[in-house]
Amino acid sequence: MSTQPLIKLSDGNTMPQLGLGVWQASNEQVITAIETALETGYRSIDTAAIYANEEGVGKALANTSIARDELFITTKLWNTDQDNAAKALEESLRKLRLDYIDLYLIHWPAPAQDKYVTAWKSLIELNNQGLIKSIGVCNFNIPHLQRLIDETGVSPTVNQIELHPLMQQKPMHAWNATHHIATESWSPLAQGGEGVFDTEIIHKLARKYEKTPAQIVIRWHLDSGLIVIPKSVTPKRIQENFGVFDFRLDKDELSLIAKLDSGKRLGPDPDTFERL
Repeated sequence: MSTQPLIKLSDGNTMPQLGLGVWQASNEQVITAIETALETGYRSIDTAAIYANEEGVGKALANTSIARDELFITTKLWNTDQDNAAKALEESLRKLRLDYIDLYLIHWPAPAQDKYVTAWKSLIELNNQGLIKSIGVCNFNIPHLQRLIDETGVSPTVNQIELHPLMQQKPMHAWNATHHIATESWSPLAQGGEGVFDTEIIHKLARKYEKTPAQIVIRWHLDSGLIVIPKSVTPKRIQENFGVFDFRLDKDELSLIAKLDSGKRLGPDPDTFERL
């Protein structure tokens, strides 16, 4: 079993740098996926209330013999619950069969409804109560983050954003780093690797290191200092995605992958996304 690196968050807690994402997986699928992941060596699982699979995650966690303090579980507060975070967290804890969440994230700023600061204040309180170990956000741009900091004095520990070779978000990553906010990549493989896996540089590196294109891209995230949560429900891919700790990309190779950046956003724009 490979040993993966940990990221130290600004609040002193540590988080595995590689985790399993379960977006678009059913309750049934996540049970098998998490079982495979835990056997492979993963210790971090990323879900969300809106994924409608927290119950499956909870069943999988209840079935494991791995100690709770060795697991790192992330879930997220949905837009419609920003003014009632305590109740939403209680529901997530019930479904997940947990006493606390390791990382609780505001899923989107949804700026038009103007409730994300209220939600953040609630997360700070829930953190103080011990129901959440670390608090953070998803899909927050710099103005959203700055407002949280200005109005509460508390910075998120993590900002989970769309980030992959086609959209590398370098200014956002740099701003996060300057403010001691860890950057976590969702859709890290660009939703199946289209336009990434078939590029010359990824093919070249895959041949050089005798790895799959997905493994090269995951390694790029790790070597860039990012937390990464590739999603899969396929046992072979879950295992392959974890087989990335026996090599590193050098600076020149990272620079070549940097040239793939085209600013191609595959998901919603955080400034305008309001799904309620």
